[in-house]
Amino acid sequence: MGKAIQFLQEKGVREAVKIMVGGAPITEVFSREIEADGYAPDAGPAIENANGLLGMK
Repeated sequence: MGKAIQFLQEKGVREAVKIMVGGAPITEVFSREIEADGYAPDAGPAIENANGLLGMK
């Protein structure tokens, strides 16, 4: 995940996409370390977080 984010940064398109990570093996600390835009522990909160990232709250 971190490599994918880094790749997008290197290509100059990182600001054009939103990246969310989450699920059981992922922590919120990890999501901040790799500079993801959002994190959710499971699918329920992911919907709310995605809506927030897209300005659809």
